[in-house]
Amino acid sequence: MGQGRGWEGTVLRLLGGKDFRCTVLDAEDVTPRYRRLRLSDGGLLAAAGVHPTMWVRLWFADAGRPHQRAYTLVDPDPAAGTFGLEFALHEGRASDWARAARPGDTVEATVQGTGFRHPDPTPSHLVAIGDPASLPAVNSLLAALGPVPATVWFEGDPAGLPGPAGRAPHEIRPVPRRDGGAHLVERVRAELPAALAGTPDPYVWIACDTATTRTLAGYVRRELGVPKQRVHALGYWRAD
Repeated sequence: MGQGRGWEGTVLRLLGGKDFRCTVLDAEDVTPRYRRLRLSDGGLLAAAGVHPTMWVRLWFADAGRPHQRAYTLVDPDPAAGTFGLEFALHEGRASDWARAARPGDTVEATVQGTGFRHPDPTPSHLVAIGDPASLPAVNSLLAALGPVPATVWFEGDPAGLPGPAGRAPHEIRPVPRRDGGAHLVERVRAELPAALAGTPDPYVWIACDTATTRTLAGYVRRELGVPKQRVHALGYWRAD
C-alpha cells in the first residue's frame, strides 16, 4: 500500500504520513447533493486518534495517474473502528467513485497534516466561512464548540444542509459562487465587521478554495486585527 502515488505520495511518506485501507460498509444519499459513506477504518482511528475537523487524504486512479482529495471524517467511532465521509456530488473522480461505491469496496487513505487546537479562551462568537467541500468540517467544528453562537457564510445553496449547519441556532448566510470566489470575498468584507462588533473573543475559521481562503485570512488578520491564534484558515481545493 502507498506505492504508485507519484511525487505526492513520496512527499507524504517523508513527512510521516500513515497509510490505511478502508472498506465501505454502507452508503446513503443524505440530500440530493450529498452522499454519505460509512467505512471501516483499517486501524486508522486507533493509530491516529480523533479530533474535530479531522481529515484524511483518499487516493483514486484517474486515467492511470494517482489522484488524492481530502475529506473530513463524519461521526468517527474509535471503539467500532468506523467513520463516515460525505461527498458533495459534482463532476470529478472522487464524486464518481462515491456515487458508485458499494459495501465491500475499498479505498486507500493517508493521515498527514491534520490537526486541531481548541481555541482558548472559548469563543464568544464563531465565524465560519466555507462551501460544500468544507461542510463536514464546519459541522464538526459547530458540534465541538457546542453552545457557542455561530455565523456561517456558506458559498453555495444551503437548502437541506445536513448536520448542525442546517439547524438553528446558527445563522447561515448563503452566498452564490461568482467570479471565482470574488463575490464571497466582497460579501464577507461588507458584513463581517458588524458581525464581530462587540465580540470580545471571536474565532474565525475559513476553508474555501485556496485563493479565496488566502485573501479572506489576510483581510481578517491585517485589516480587522483578529489575532492570528484566533484565525484558522486552510484552502480545501484549488479553482481551475
